Amino acid sequence: MKKNEGKLDRIIRVLLALLVVVLYFTNVISGTAGIVLLVLAGILLVTAISGFCGIYSLFGISTCKTRTRE
Repeated sequence: MKKNEGKLDRIIRVLLALLVVVLYFTNVISGTAGIVLLVLAGILLVTAISGFCGIYSLFGISTCKTRTRE
């Protein structure tokens, strides 16, 4: 899998995942919506760690800077 997420994209994903986890464990979000958001937070975290987003690849999107050879 070729990386298709840039550094800023990955940082934002980690921060969003952490925010959802904190909101869940402080009971700001709960119930079914809380569980769904925790699953999404887990997905965000996994994609941030791997640097690969399947949805990006489906649409041909890449926020990763490419190096050019000259």
